Amino acid sequence: MDIIRAEEPVIYIRDLYKSFGGLDVLKGVNLSVFKGENVAVLGKSGSGKSVMIRILVGLLKLDKGEVTVLGHHVDTLAEQELNALRLRIGFSFQNSALYDSMSIRQNLEFPLKMNRKNISRQEIDKSVSEVLEAVGLTDKIDHMPADLSGGQRKRIGIARTLILRPEIMLYDEPTSGLDPITSSEINKLINLVQEEYNTSSIIITHDLTCARETGDRVAMFVDGRFTSIGKFEEVFIDSDEQAKSFYDYNFIK
Repeated sequence: MDIIRAEEPVIYIRDLYKSFGGLDVLKGVNLSVFKGENVAVLGKSGSGKSVMIRILVGLLKLDKGEVTVLGHHVDTLAEQELNALRLRIGFSFQNSALYDSMSIRQNLEFPLKMNRKNISRQEIDKSVSEVLEAVGLTDKIDHMPADLSGGQRKRIGIARTLILRPEIMLYDEPTSGLDPITSSEINKLINLVQEEYNTSSIIITHDLTCARETGDRVAMFVDGRFTSIGKFEEVFIDSDEQAKSFYDYNFIK
């Protein structure tokens, strides 16, 4: 299960519960994510993974439990404090969430102009160049999103998130809809981001190859809680039927 370390976790979740009407979605979630660590979260659709993420960033209120992010109790923050915390968290959406009417350059400039009011043109250009280089797409700066492949759009989506230099990255199905070669490239990029930007990450995925290649630890989410957390081999070596069926679906066709 969850491990104990000397340092404080950057994400700390204890006994988290959340219901909607009579539907219990989160039923005692426990998770710690440490600085510089990638944790891959696996689970079926509708199991509550996205609800947990929305609580982490203050988009939903918890019913019971404790959630701290970068030392802040999320449910006690005022709106201004919450917005400041969100600037330290990057969210890579499943659909990349690019503005189709903007060029890649404009897409990358947008969060800087919105959140860094006194930033200079020189600083903007430098930041855009740096993140494009990080994702290997410097030649696409003046293209439109419609001109890019699905994998390239994912990369630009990650670049736009990185441009504010977040301390935490939240990836939502980063390899969804991609072919195996492109998926492998995205997995390598996630690891590069971790190494180069020293991010701590939660990676929500159905893709066991993604979890195995990017997760320092893997957390198996079943029926509203984590049933096992550990190295990939540790999670899938036991006889848990839910984990076994998930493994078989991904790797045994």
